[in-house]
Amino acid sequence: MKTPNTIYHNATVTREKHNQLNSHKSTVIWLTGLSGSGKSTLAHSVEEKLHKLGCQTFVLDGDNVRHGLSSNLSFSDNDRRENIRRIGEVASLMMEAGVIVMTAFISPFREDRNNVRKLLPQGDFIEIYCKSSLEVCESRDVKGLYKLARAGEIKNYTGIDSPYEEPNNPELVINTESESLEESVGKVIDLLKAKGIIE
Repeated sequence: MKTPNTIYHNATVTREKHNQLNSHKSTVIWLTGLSGSGKSTLAHSVEEKLHKLGCQTFVLDGDNVRHGLSSNLSFSDNDRRENIRRIGEVASLMMEAGVIVMTAFISPFREDRNNVRKLLPQGDFIEIYCKSSLEVCESRDVKGLYKLARAGEIKNYTGIDSPYEEPNNPELVINTESESLEESVGKVIDLLKAKGIIE
């Protein structure tokens, strides 16, 4: 649903001009996986590496977004979909500003992730699946949320009483159970180089 009586304003400083100034291409790196699979850790570690290379970056993190942009949303299926829709729109705007945007969200539903992919120009949505078993994710549960979900104190918790749909064809799968953080960061950086996003 579009807001009535609005006209989209095309910027004169284009994405291409931003990319030229930054000496790298902008893109959206979408990290998905269960809670505790290492999405935020990987996103921030990749950002540190890119920052050292002189890249313009930003991480949209699930908890941080829930404090502001999506503070009015619950964890119902519909509100989760709306949360991902909002993130996709924000990521798109930031990409237009020349930023390498990394998102760290469970984003459990395949359709929602695919809708974000469709929102962006072809090739600008890089889906990275942080793959880890539920058992390992639960063992990393520093917030104690899995425990609360198992006790029935948290409803609609992904992996417990709400499903997680694995990506069908992600650009990259990171096995966060067996790979070191350094190895995982290296794989992401190598992918960005292979795609010509960074040199």
